[in-house]
Order: sequence, then structure tokens, then C-alpha cells
Amino acid sequence: MKDKGTRIVQMVVVSFAVLVTMALAAQDKYTLKVPGGLSFAEFRGYESWQVVSISQDGPLVAAILANPVMIKAYMAGAPGNGKSFPDGAKMAKIHWNPIKSETEPGQPLVPDTLHDVDFMVKDSKRFADSGGWGYAEFEYDAASDTFRPGTTTDQPPQGHDAKCGFACHTIAKNRDYVFTAYPKR
Repeated sequence: MKDKGTRIVQMVVVSFAVLVTMALAAQDKYTLKVPGGLSFAEFRGYESWQVVSISQDGPLVAAILANPVMIKAYMAGAPGNGKSFPDGAKMAKIHWNPIKSETEPGQPLVPDTLHDVDFMVKDSKRFADSGGWGYAEFEYDAASDTFRPGTTTDQPPQGHDAKCGFACHTIAKNRDYVFTAYPKR
């Protein structure tokens, strides 16, 4: 009886050790950071932000989300009213590889595997030299279920710093560097 109890305790200890090892091995995406200071952690909870718009970027489909600060500014008419977005405004753009739905009428394209997540934050002091906005792009690897900061070898190439999106966003300078409008609902 004593041997059976010892074996049960050993099995419980081994099982617990395996679970702890698995938990430690899993990536904590909130520890990732791009040079220049923009971190994934600054966007904790982005998954539940309000949808601003959707888009198709080349072969990818995307949802553009905004935090409550950004939504409030949109509701007040920014940037069309000539006002800039306030500090603390944040956006997330989630890209997926699409797949044709076999179960929906018309077989529309729907999100399949996650491709990457892009972030923007308005902080006019931290990012004074990039229109007041900081940018980050994190590529997702489905095989390992991990993220990594984007690099110049990605498509589109990322400068791998908090200003990686600034060069592209300068064409939207008159819209406070924001491409996405808040469409009528």
C-alpha cells in the first residue's frame, strides 16, 4: 500500500512539473518590444477593442480596432474636423490569411490563420519626431504559436523600431497620420 501511495505522489509531482514546464515554455507576447520602446504590453486587451473598419491588404484580410480614447476622438469627428487624435489614442490592425468559407452562402473570404498584428499609439512627447505616433508590427508564426517583432525581410518590410510605420503614414499627414476612417454604421 505504501508503494502505491508513493507512486501516486510521484505521478502527481511529475505531472505538475510537466505542466509548469509547458506553461514556462509558452511565449508571453506581452514581453515583446520593438527598439524605440513600443511594446506589445502597451496594447494589452486590444482583442476586445471596438472595430473601426475592415480591409483587404493585398492577399490579407484585416480588422482595424481602436481603444476607447481613439473611438471617442472618432465620434467627435477627428480627424475630419481638423483636430488631431489625443495622446493615448491607440489602434491595432490584425491581419489574417484568408480562406474561402465552405459553409457560408456565396463562399466569402473569411479570416483563417493569423498573419501579424500592427499597433499605433499617439504619444506626442515620446514620438515627437514621427508625427506623434509610435508604430510596431509583430509577425505571428502559427507553427510555434509565437510572435516576433517585424524586420526588413518581412513583407512589407518593417524598420524594426517604433517608427517603422511613419514613412508609410506620411501620406496621411493631413489626417493626423491615420489612414482608417470611421465609416457610417
